[in-house]
Amino acid sequence: MGRRPVTVRLARWSAEHPWRAIALWVVFVAVCFVGGSAAGLKEATDADMAIGESGRADIIVTEGNFDDPAVENILITPRSGTLDQAAAKKAAAEATERMRQVTGVASVGEPVSSRDGNALLVPVTMAGDPDDASDRVQPLRDATAGIQGAYPGLRVEQVGGPSIGKALDDTLGKDFKRAELLSLPVTLAILIVAFGALIAAGVPVLLALSSVAAAMGLSTLASHLVPATDTTSSVILLIGMAVGVDYSLFYVRREREERAKGRSGLDAVEIAAETSGHAVVVSGFAVIISMAGLLLANDAVFSSLAVGSILVVAVAVTGSLTVLPALLAKLGRWVDRPRVPLLWRLTAARTGRHGQPAKPRFWPAVLRPALRAPLATLVVSVGLLLALAAPALGMKLKFPGMEDLPRTTPAMQAYDRLTAAFPSTGTSHLVAVQAPAEQADRVRAALTDLAGRAAADPLFAPAEGDGPKIEVSADRRVSTLEVATPYASRDDEAARSLHTLRDDLLPAAMRGIPGVEYAVGGGVAASEDYAQHVEEKLPLVMAFVLALTFLVMTWTFRSVVVALTSIVLNLLSAGAAYGLLVLVFQGGWAEGLLGFTSMGAIVSWLPLFLFVVLFGLSMDYHVFVVSRIREGIRAGMSNRDAVAYGITSSAGVVTSAAVVMVGVFAIFATLSTIDMKQLGIGLAAAILLDATIIRAVVLPSLMTLLGDANWWAPRFLRARKVAPPADPTTPTPELVGAR
Repeated sequence: MGRRPVTVRLARWSAEHPWRAIALWVVFVAVCFVGGSAAGLKEATDADMAIGESGRADIIVTEGNFDDPAVENILITPRSGTLDQAAAKKAAAEATERMRQVTGVASVGEPVSSRDGNALLVPVTMAGDPDDASDRVQPLRDATAGIQGAYPGLRVEQVGGPSIGKALDDTLGKDFKRAELLSLPVTLAILIVAFGALIAAGVPVLLALSSVAAAMGLSTLASHLVPATDTTSSVILLIGMAVGVDYSLFYVRREREERAKGRSGLDAVEIAAETSGHAVVVSGFAVIISMAGLLLANDAVFSSLAVGSILVVAVAVTGSLTVLPALLAKLGRWVDRPRVPLLWRLTAARTGRHGQPAKPRFWPAVLRPALRAPLATLVVSVGLLLALAAPALGMKLKFPGMEDLPRTTPAMQAYDRLTAAFPSTGTSHLVAVQAPAEQADRVRAALTDLAGRAAADPLFAPAEGDGPKIEVSADRRVSTLEVATPYASRDDEAARSLHTLRDDLLPAAMRGIPGVEYAVGGGVAASEDYAQHVEEKLPLVMAFVLALTFLVMTWTFRSVVVALTSIVLNLLSAGAAYGLLVLVFQGGWAEGLLGFTSMGAIVSWLPLFLFVVLFGLSMDYHVFVVSRIREGIRAGMSNRDAVAYGITSSAGVVTSAAVVMVGVFAIFATLSTIDMKQLGIGLAAAILLDATIIRAVVLPSLMTLLGDANWWAPRFLRARKVAPPADPTTPTPELVGAR
C-alpha cells in the first residue's frame, strides 16, 4: 500500500500527540501576534495608492509640501424665512471672539456672506496635524454650542472636515462595533443548531478566531513588504471567520459521521483528514489563487487585501490539518457535550443512531427533478440565473460621495445647508501644476485665467470671497487651484465638468509654458479614474483566477470536465450576484427596506473584490460536494447514484456553512454606509444562491446529464489505480436519492 497523503499523516500525528499539537499551535499564534505588534504596521502612502490622473495630481501636490491645515466653518442661517442680518453679524462677531480663545485654533477669518444674503460663514483654521484634527475638534464644537444657546433665533452650526470626520467616526464606529458583537453570537447560534452541542459548535469558532489573530500579526509583518490599508484588518476578520468556520465545520461533521458508524477516535480523525481534510486543502488553494489575482490589479488597496486574505486562509488551512485533529482526538465523545436537548434530538435524527445514518427525506425530494429530468431542470435553473445576471450588463461604477454618507448626524445636515448656501464649498476639482520656479508667475496667470473661464461656464461654481483659490509652494515649483462645481460628486454633470476641465480648459491654459506638468484630481476625478482602472483590470484578474483554478481543479479531480463545470457554475453564481446588486442598489427599489438612498451606481472597488471573494468561497462548497460524489463513484455507484449520494451526504454541512456566512455577511448590510451595504448584500446573496440553486439544482442536473463524461481527462491526467484506505468509507446506500 502506498504512502498515506500528507494531510492524513499530519492529522494522525496530531491525534496521537494532541497536547504537543495544541501547544505548538498556541505558540505559533502567540509568536505571530506578538511579532506583528512589535514590528508595527506600515501603512500605504498617497503615492502607493495613486491611480490614474487623479493619482498624479495627488503626487504633484505632495511634492509641493503645502501647509494644509484643517479648516472648520461656523455657519449662521435662519431657522425660517430670511436671515436677520443684524443678529447674524452680532453672532458672527461673537463666534470670531470665542474661537480665537479656544486652544487649538490658529486663526479665524472674516465672515463671508452667501450670494443670496441668507447665510453667513466664519472660517476657522485649526492648528496642529490635520490628520488628527477630528480628535481635537470637540472644544470648537462646544464653543459653537455656546453661541447657539446665546442666539436661539438663529441656526448656528459647525461644519468642516474634522467635525464631519468625528461625527462619522462616532456613527460608523458604533456600526462596526455592533456588527462585530453580533457576528460572533450569530455564528455560535447557527453552529449550535447545526451540531446540537456546545463544544462542537465552539471548536470551529475557536479555530477561526485563533487563525484571525495569527493572520493579523503576520499581515502586520507583511506590511513592510506590501503596505497595509485601513480595510485590511476588517477583511482578514471577514474572510478568516468565513473560511475558518467552514473548514472546521467540514472536518468536524465528517469526524462525527465516522464515529457514528462505529469507527474509533483515531480512525475517524484519519478518515476525516483523508476526505474533508483533502477538500479543505484544495478549497484553500482555490481561495488563495482567487485572492492572488488581486495582486494583478496593481493597486495598493487590493494588494494589501490580497496579502491579508492569503495569510488568513493559509493559517486556517494549517490549523484544520493540525490543531483541529488534536482537539477532536483529545475531546473524543466529549465534543458532543453539553448537549442542547431539543437541538440534539434533531441532530441525532439527522445523523442517525447505532452507527447507521438516517435516511434523509428533504434533499432527495429537492434532487428528484434534477435526477429524473436533468435537461429540463438545467435549462430552467440556468435560465433563471442568467435572467438575474442580465442587469449586470448595465452596471455603472462610481465612488460614494459626501451625499451618500448617512444624514442622521447634525454635521451632515449642516453640510447640506453649507453647500446649498455656498456651492463652492461642496464638490470641487483640484488642478495641480508643476513647472520650473521661474515659470511660477506665468502659471499663476494661467490659473487665474482658467478660473475666470470656468466661472463663466454653468458646469462650474464661481469662487466665493476673494476670488480663485490659488496656492503656490514655497519653492514656487507647484501651484494648485480649486475649481468648484455645483453638482454632487457622482452626478453626471460633475463628470462632464471634469472632462471639460481636463480636455479643454486646462490644456489651453497651460499651452506654451515650458517644462509644465499638470493633472486634475479631487473626488470626482478619483471616482472616474478608479472606475476605469477596475474596468481595465477586471478581465485580467478574471483570466488569471479562471486559468489557475482550472489547472488546480483538473489536477485535483483528474477531470477536465469537472474543472470546466466548476468554473462555469461559479461564474453563474458571481453573475447572478452582480445582477442582484444592480437591481437592488443601482435601481433603488429596495431603498426603504434596506434604509439607503440609491447612488445610481455600484461602488467602484466592489465588482473586482466581490469576484475574487465569491469565486474563492464558492469553491469551498464545490470541492466538498464533488469530493463526496467522487467517493460514490470510487465505491462502485452509478453516476446518478453517486450524484445523489454526494449532494445528500454533504447538504447538511454545506447548508450550515452557508447559513453562517449569509448570517455574518447580512450583518454588514445593516451598516450605515452604502459601500458596506452593497458588500454585505452582494456576499450574502451570492453565497445563498451558490449553496441552494447552484449546488442543489444546477450541479446535480448537469452532472447527471453528463454521466460518465464528468470524469473524462486526457490519458496523461488519468489517475492511477490506488489501493483503498486501511479503513474504507463506503457510502451508505440509504443516502442515495430515490430513483
